[in-house]
Amino acid sequence: MAMEVTQVLLNAQSIDGNVRKHAEDTLRQFQEQNLPGFLVSLSGELASEDKPVDSRKLAGLILKNALDAKDESRKQELVQRWLSLDPVAKTQVKSCLLQTLSSLALDARSTATQVIAKVAGIELPQKQWPELIGSLLSNIHQVPTHVKQATLETLGYLCEEVSPHIVDQDQVNKILTAVVQGMNASEGNNDVRLAATRALYNALGFAQANFGNDMERDYIMRVVCETTMSPEVKIRQAAFECLVSIAAMYYEKLAPYIQDIYNITAKAVRSDEEPVALQAIEFWSTICDEETDILEEYMGDSNGDSDIRCFYFIKQALPALIPLLLETLLKQEEDQDLDEGAWNIAMAGGTCLGLVARTVGDDIVPLVMPFIEENITKPDWRQREAASYAFGSILEGPSPDKLAPLVNHALPFMLSALVKDPNNHVKDTTAWTLGRMFEFLHSSIVGTPIINEGNCQQIITVLLQSMKDVPNVAEKACGALYFLAQGYEDFGPTSPLTPFFQEIIQSLLTVTHREDATESRLRTSAYETLNEVVRCSTDETAPLVLQLVSAIMMELHKCLEAQNLSSEEREKRSELIGLLCGCMQVIIQKLGSLEGTKYVFLQISDQIMQLFFRVFSCRNATAHEEAMLAIGALAYAIGPDFAKYMPEFYKFLEMDLQNFEEYQVCAVTVGVVGDICRALEDKILPYCDGIMTQLLKNLSSDNLHRSVKPPLFSCIGDIALAIGDNFNKYLMYAMNTLQLAAEMYAHTSGFDDEMTEYVNSLRNGILEAYSGIFQGFKNSSKTQLLIPYAPHILQFLDSIYMEKDMDEVVMKTAIGVLGDLADTLGSNAGSLIQQSLSSRDFLNECLTSEDNLIKESAEWAKLAITRAISV
Repeated sequence: MAMEVTQVLLNAQSIDGNVRKHAEDTLRQFQEQNLPGFLVSLSGELASEDKPVDSRKLAGLILKNALDAKDESRKQELVQRWLSLDPVAKTQVKSCLLQTLSSLALDARSTATQVIAKVAGIELPQKQWPELIGSLLSNIHQVPTHVKQATLETLGYLCEEVSPHIVDQDQVNKILTAVVQGMNASEGNNDVRLAATRALYNALGFAQANFGNDMERDYIMRVVCETTMSPEVKIRQAAFECLVSIAAMYYEKLAPYIQDIYNITAKAVRSDEEPVALQAIEFWSTICDEETDILEEYMGDSNGDSDIRCFYFIKQALPALIPLLLETLLKQEEDQDLDEGAWNIAMAGGTCLGLVARTVGDDIVPLVMPFIEENITKPDWRQREAASYAFGSILEGPSPDKLAPLVNHALPFMLSALVKDPNNHVKDTTAWTLGRMFEFLHSSIVGTPIINEGNCQQIITVLLQSMKDVPNVAEKACGALYFLAQGYEDFGPTSPLTPFFQEIIQSLLTVTHREDATESRLRTSAYETLNEVVRCSTDETAPLVLQLVSAIMMELHKCLEAQNLSSEEREKRSELIGLLCGCMQVIIQKLGSLEGTKYVFLQISDQIMQLFFRVFSCRNATAHEEAMLAIGALAYAIGPDFAKYMPEFYKFLEMDLQNFEEYQVCAVTVGVVGDICRALEDKILPYCDGIMTQLLKNLSSDNLHRSVKPPLFSCIGDIALAIGDNFNKYLMYAMNTLQLAAEMYAHTSGFDDEMTEYVNSLRNGILEAYSGIFQGFKNSSKTQLLIPYAPHILQFLDSIYMEKDMDEVVMKTAIGVLGDLADTLGSNAGSLIQQSLSSRDFLNECLTSEDNLIKESAEWAKLAITRAISV
């Protein structure tokens, strides 16, 4: 059954393309013709000590890929394929894998650890391979350290693959004992200690019961804390990663250890190597996250009652923690502003300082202000930059009343520093801090405005000048201008920015044309800021926004004309096209909502659409997405007149609805179909056969990314609402699809939070479809066609009400559907609603909701139901 595969595996890694392709074809054929033999051959190769390491490693990798895939539907296929495999072959494969754990070749061992975990992830939930954990644990007592190391690594991966409830408590205890013993300082081998510490990180989710037991928890915590002192840097780092995870999972158990943990983390932050120090800071960032969540839940809960008590660790640690974090700000790297992915101690410390500010609010201010005042004018750039970074970090959390006087005092100095400081790092951080001031403290809510007639002109002059600086500083200046504009969004009919509007727009367009605009995200940031300035502008600047249309169209035309580009240039061109289409969308939304400029659109909409059609010919997902969104905005702006573009636009619409690969494009296109339905109403009828066929096909496909499914359901409702009772030709197909989906998503028991949230978004989509169908058929002579579907819809509403896991959005849509059903079907629905198990309870619950939107929907539904029942 097995076959000699060594040479084929080596050939598959050959530098000669022909040899490699031939080998890959041979392996593919073998797999297709004899899967059991293929897998047995690979596992035999992996286990065989006399084979070359390269062939063994590839054998293991192919085995792993035969069991797992990133794509969820493909993964399920592979799981089923393994479960239905010949048991004899499976036993042989598993035996070879376990044998490989004692191999002398590190690469072979390491690959086997991952493959065993993948098999365990498939078999243990099915109550298969029950002896696995026992045989791994017996390996721990083996003398050769490399076997011990590989076994601990396997246990770690196994805990990553398998849900905690699959493994019984007795085995969990044994795994934890083995892992914690492996971490002990008495374990002489560093590879074993590292494998054990990493395994504990993955096993913490299994340790609920153990953390509930004082003695066991004390033991685990003692060993973890001791391991943070290991002489080996990787082991110390792994131990701190365990502490971070414990902070997130077992916050409420930390009180007895928090003082020791502070001492350990402070020592690491001050004197350990960067990877270790970063994790030590991360511990306190995690505590901030936990306490913020608890306090938010407490504030949001009307009973003032939270599931977990807040221990106020951060508040108690403030006098020691703040000086520690402020020290880290002085450990900047020379080029950190130029590297987008940069992460170092100074950045981690500043981030943590920001989280502390959000957690404790006003209490942080007096502890940080002396550091800022002392360092902001020092000759050493590091001190000036750290002071500015500290200031920017504490602007979210404390009350505006506490911060406004300080910001008012500092603002002139910061503006001066942005232009005059000789150091780029300082200017970069100063611009960022100004942006944070405008983001959190400049808006009409704050009593003492930090921006007034006296300083508005100076602020704008400085920011526009700073936009000519080096790319990283200019990018931050654009960001500050973005928040400055945002603060005036609901300012009233006239904005303080109006006198400078033309100059601001011109400066931003100049930035987009800079030779170095592709560095530090500068061009993207300039367009994002331009969009925000336009979005938040007032009616009085509409004529200037209209002039901007032709400038952006010219840019887009120039971009589409560009020829003979290298692949890198093509990539940049596509990105720019996306930015320009995004800009067009914002302009269209702005001008389309104003009566005075709407008619102008009708005169230029032909040219705009022709440009967008040309964008579709360039194969780039982002460009397609942005052009689609802009077309949706245009349809909304010009309404029924959009019908003239449908014959040409429809082919692009159909193409992007079929784009499963770039699913974001598909999702956006589905949304645009909704926009067009609202714009065209029944003028969309000639295209509905094609659109409905594609929507139903997409809903039944397993290859489409799951995030596209909820908007697909909603879109069916949009079409029904647009074409009214003409929808009856699709009714049977649509209702069958909706009914199947409703049955599938009525219950969420056993789902985690993320899955429950996704199911709620699906339910909302299904309910929006029902709502659109009922409203579309209202006052039609064909409403009786809907009566057969009413009992099922009421049953769906009953089921999701009984589950008690609806979010507010679903609740509002669901009570709306109950009202739509009563409103459209009238007396035909009355008796059905009276028989419904929960509609009365559900209605009463919504009528007393604190959410006004739910309450309004419920009051309307009550009226409709009363009318239906009284007829």
